[in-house]
Amino acid sequence: MKKKILYSLLLIVAIFLTYVAYLINNPVSPLLTASYAEKNKDITVTYSAPFKNGRLIFGLESESPLVPFNKYWRTGANRHTMIKTSTDLIFADNVLNSGEYSMYTVPGENKWDITFNSTNAYFGISQPDSKKDLFTISVPSNKLDTTVEQFTIDFIPSPPGGPSSTAIRLRWDLTEIVIPFN
Repeated sequence: MKKKILYSLLLIVAIFLTYVAYLINNPVSPLLTASYAEKNKDITVTYSAPFKNGRLIFGLESESPLVPFNKYWRTGANRHTMIKTSTDLIFADNVLNSGEYSMYTVPGENKWDITFNSTNAYFGISQPDSKKDLFTISVPSNKLDTTVEQFTIDFIPSPPGGPSSTAIRLRWDLTEIVIPFN
C-alpha cells in the first residue's frame, strides 16, 4: 500500500515537472529578439511578446487594463526587456555604454518614461532596483490607425532628410513609442 502511494506521488511530481518544463519551453508570450547592425552598431533587444487577445492593453487603472498608465511595466511579458549593444549609444544626451542592460517603461497617456537599468536579471516579476537606474528619458506616445495584435519591438531608420538618428520602436494595440538614439 505504501509503495502505491509513493509511486502515485512520484508520478504526480513527474507530471508537474513535465508541465513546468513545457511552459518554460513553450511560453504563451514567445521570447523574441529585434536586431540592428548598421553604422558600426550591433544592437539586440530581447523581449517577451504578449498578444492582445481582445483585452484592453493601455488605460487608466480604473478601466482594468493589462498595463495601467503611470505604473511600472517590464515592457513585455515574463522577463525584463534586455538591450545589448556593442558600442555606446546616445539617448537624449544620455550615454548608454556598450554592454547589456534591462529596459523598462512607465506608460502614460501622452508620453512614456523609458528607463535603462544596469540589472541584467531576466525575470521581470518586480521592478529592478532604482539605485541601478542609469537614466530615464521621456518620449511621446503616438496613436496608430490599426491595431497591432502582438507586442512588437523593432528598429526604424531616421527619415530621409531628418536627423541622423535611428530609433527603437515599440508597438502594441493602438500605441506606438519611438525612442531615437545616435
